[in-house]
Amino acid sequence: MADVVVVGSFVQDLAFKTSVFPAPGESRIGTFQPGPGGKGFNQAVACHRLGASTLFIGAVGDDVFGAGAKDFVDGENLPAALQTCPDQPTAAASIVVNQDGQNLIVVALGANDYLSTEHIDSLHAEIAAARCLVCQVESSLSATTRALEIARSNDTTTILNPAPINDSLTMALMQSVDVLTPNETEFIFLMKHVLQQDIPNDFWLADDASIHDYCCQANVATVVLTLGDKGCFVSHNPAVNGNPRVRERPFYRIAAIDVAATDTTGAGDAFNGGLAAGMTKYPDDFARAIRFANTVAGLSTTRPGTATAMPSEQDVTKFGG
Repeated sequence: MADVVVVGSFVQDLAFKTSVFPAPGESRIGTFQPGPGGKGFNQAVACHRLGASTLFIGAVGDDVFGAGAKDFVDGENLPAALQTCPDQPTAAASIVVNQDGQNLIVVALGANDYLSTEHIDSLHAEIAAARCLVCQVESSLSATTRALEIARSNDTTTILNPAPINDSLTMALMQSVDVLTPNETEFIFLMKHVLQQDIPNDFWLADDASIHDYCCQANVATVVLTLGDKGCFVSHNPAVNGNPRVRERPFYRIAAIDVAATDTTGAGDAFNGGLAAGMTKYPDDFARAIRFANTVAGLSTTRPGTATAMPSEQDVTKFGG
């Protein structure tokens, strides 16, 4: 049985790099690089490469991209339970990256929307036995909800990366989560559209105590706000989190590592995979797991691609993470 189970998306990345983003109606010359991706898949690859025993659960189509996904997991020796959806295409994404490493992404979810609760139930034992379950909202939310239900009923720690922004995300789904890992824009969406809580659009510029108060409104044990090159902000809600040490240090920041970023695509996925791996390595030191995840995310930005850019355990150790 795996220590970490990732239920989520596989997406075939179609990545274009150009010096400047094209304006509407404009064409620009660039370079092209295809590769495996998807938030769930990237997170699973990251976790696996970091030495954590990992199982990826997802869905693909019966097509060339689906076959490529199966070839990649075989090459990585990553255990995967892939549901094949013969009437749906494998998901694909158009990714445009500029010379500053910024990106624009459009995703067609394809087979991910058809990941079934039956497939999840067939893997009940694996989810129940895991130490950590990682989910996103880039796959069928009914399947994601079912996986979280199984995890919660078996004391498996649950991590939800609420990305990409998904109008179907509900308060009930969030209440199945132990650790919530949004970025700034995702947190604003959650607060305004899911929780109906007012929050400034630049909330992250407030003082740390105010940011902590905003996070506590989510009513989740732990919120980790990922802030790009500003690192992340950790907020433990004492009203929900039963760890007695939380009251001594309910919120804090962890700085990002200093690297020369060339492609930030997938950095958030690297963080989440790194966090799951870090929580298995440092089960009694959450801040240490966050520092580990920050290192993983930073190193991923120094390489092109998403799943292929995920660093290894040796890379992190060499960097000092």
